[in-house]
Amino acid sequence: MPLTGKQRRALRAKGHHLDPVVIVGQSGVTEGILGATTQALNDHELIKVKIHEGPETRQEAAARMAQSTGAELVQLLGRTALLFRKREEDSEFDNL
Repeated sequence: MPLTGKQRRALRAKGHHLDPVVIVGQSGVTEGILGATTQALNDHELIKVKIHEGPETRQEAAARMAQSTGAELVQLLGRTALLFRKREEDSEFDNL
């Protein structure tokens, strides 16, 4: 189910101080990038992704990453995307 505005606001506040854990280079969104993103989402639930110039626009790259990993695109600010995927068990975000 999509996130509400209140949930997005809370996630943006939690994600503000995070550092990017995945960096998309000039090759764009590759299988390796998607694998790294999936692993990071499994580990952290909420991650920042830095998107550099590539074959796709930053909006296309962020949307593709979110769709391919089953995550929600919380925010796209400049070249930084904030992605969220809640774990089924032992989630840090049970109150959302």
